[in-house]
Amino acid sequence: MPAFQVVEIGGLLLALGVLLALVRSLYPPVSQQLRRLLAAYRERVEADLRAEALLRDLLTESEYEQLRATGYLEVCSRLCPGRLYRIPAHGGLVGLYEDGVLVAGLCAQPQTRIPGPDVVALHKLMIEGNEEEYLRTANHLKPWMFYSARRRRY
Repeated sequence: MPAFQVVEIGGLLLALGVLLALVRSLYPPVSQQLRRLLAAYRERVEADLRAEALLRDLLTESEYEQLRATGYLEVCSRLCPGRLYRIPAHGGLVGLYEDGVLVAGLCAQPQTRIPGPDVVALHKLMIEGNEEEYLRTANHLKPWMFYSARRRRY
C-alpha cells in the first residue's frame, strides 16, 4: 500500500474519531434541550385542551355552535341596546358593532401567553362582568384600521 493512502486513511480515521468525540460531548445537551422542548409543547397542548373544555362549559350550546361555525362569538352589550361585540375564536381584534355597523376594533390582551380559548372566555367575562372597564382598558382602532390589521394577520 502506498504511503499517501495510509496517511489519507489515517487522517480520515483521526477526523472520524474527533467527530465522534464531538458528537458524544454535544449529544447530552442537545438531548436535554429536545426533552425540554417536547415537555413545553406537551404542556401547551394540555393547557389548550383544558382551556377548550372550560370554554365549552362556560358557553351555552348555541354560543359554542356559533363560535365553531362562524369563527367568532357575539356578546350583546348590557349597557347599550344595539351594541354587539364579536370576539374572534383564534385571536385578533374584537369587533364593536352598533346597530349592525362596525364602529371600532378593540384590542385587549393578557400580558402573558394564555391558550386561545381562555382569551375568548376572558373577553366574554370582561364584557359581561364590567363592560365599562373593558372599554376603558381596550385600545380602540378605527374600523378601517380593524380591517387592515385583520388582513395583515392572515
